[in-house]
Amino acid sequence: MKRIDPYNIPNPAVHQYLLGAIGPRPIAFASTVDKDGNPNLSPFSFFNAFGVNPTTLIFSPSRRGRDNTTKHTYENLKEVPEVVINVVTFAMVEQTSLSSTEYPRGVNEFVKAGFTPLPSETIKPFRVKESPVQFECKVRDIIETGTGGGAANLVVCEVSLIHVDESVLDEDGKIDQHKIDLVGRMGGNFYSRSSLGLFEVEKPLQKLGIGIDNLPEKIRFSDQLTGNELGKLGNIESLPSVEEAEAYATTNTAVAGLIGKTNVLNTAKELLSAGKTKEALMLLMARF
Repeated sequence: MKRIDPYNIPNPAVHQYLLGAIGPRPIAFASTVDKDGNPNLSPFSFFNAFGVNPTTLIFSPSRRGRDNTTKHTYENLKEVPEVVINVVTFAMVEQTSLSSTEYPRGVNEFVKAGFTPLPSETIKPFRVKESPVQFECKVRDIIETGTGGGAANLVVCEVSLIHVDESVLDEDGKIDQHKIDLVGRMGGNFYSRSSLGLFEVEKPLQKLGIGIDNLPEKIRFSDQLTGNELGKLGNIESLPSVEEAEAYATTNTAVAGLIGKTNVLNTAKELLSAGKTKEALMLLMARF
């Protein structure tokens, strides 16, 4: 066995051991607001449930390891100690990943990632409509474990109200684990899907995705593209020009002969599945 003293190796190395060994980790998709009511939405995988009397959830928007700064979620909770913790399913995982992009303070991740805000009943932050279970919570305590980069900030939440989409319930009114289709975080870019196991979603943290809100309207509002597919398109770093898109669709032999929206859409979906996001977007811009 390899022996590792966490006090004698760099913090990023400790972090990677934790993420690689402890999983799958449930995801707290946390919705908060600042003192002026501006919303923020971000996922955290240092999260779990810890009791029912009172009903207690804890998650950690830790300090950033690279520069020791705090996250907008943590700063908002200091101003308004309320949060909605939304669960994350496979159908929304790409959009959730996109929302973890470190946009400047004040940017609305509901808009960037294409989620629908719903008013809460007992607190100020919004719920995420696309999540099948939403926990309205009031923060009882924030335990700061340190002041250095990577230190945890344990947010102790008391659940004030739970919203459950009836579509994920079984005939006895309990949550059906097959219907809810939850995902969990693993190490690196990997996730775990409860029924299918490992899959991968590219992290957006190293780049600034344009967001679903900046996609052309015919793409953004299409009812033929899934939330995951829109999330992938919104994670692209820059929007191709109309000329670039037209040139791609005209000169690329694999797509130049496509006729009709169905063929174009199916080819774009195949490109997305193959990781060719820019090519898929250019095709949709030019021919969809």
